Amino acid sequence: MPLAREVTPEGDVLLLFPADAPPVRAATHAQDDELSAVLEITDVAPVAVPHRIRGRAWLSGWLTQVPERSEPGRVMLRLEIGEISVDDLWGSSRVEPEAFAGASADPLVEHEAELLQHLHSGHGDQVQLLGSLLGTRAGLERTEQAVPLALDRFGLRIRFAGEGQCFDARFDFPEPVQDVNDLRRAMHQLFTAATS
Repeated sequence: MPLAREVTPEGDVLLLFPADAPPVRAATHAQDDELSAVLEITDVAPVAVPHRIRGRAWLSGWLTQVPERSEPGRVMLRLEIGEISVDDLWGSSRVEPEAFAGASADPLVEHEAELLQHLHSGHGDQVQLLGSLLGTRAGLERTEQAVPLALDRFGLRIRFAGEGQCFDARFDFPEPVQDVNDLRRAMHQLFTAATS
């Protein structure tokens, strides 16, 4: 596990490791040779739900040292991305390295965990009522639990569970939200629609 990671504007991934970590030893040993590597990232829901893993991504490419970004006892490695695969709630796909480099972070990413936890603990009844927007979806009348699973600028995903089965439903916002204030308005609209 890296101590820290960041993505450069060029789409490379910088990984900070202790100087004695196996990836650092491998990169040191490889020197000028290309060292192939795969970084696996697992996205786990910040609230307790059945089947808690929301997705996985595999970034493969070539690992090299970045001496100018290293410090005593720690070494920075660069993963130059060659291929990306994603398997998440929306399906499996490949992402082009250029698209990855050009992507911007979702404006809610820094607050998603606390927002989902707040929705679950403070607005559980309203979240449960969102099921009424699904119409006659099979099994909904036996739903025992509705847990907010994922949140981004485009909408909210809820996992409905009951009688040993579960399904996810996505509730899109009328327009992408840019910040938490926009999110409050969008959630208010969803909750109002569910009670109408």
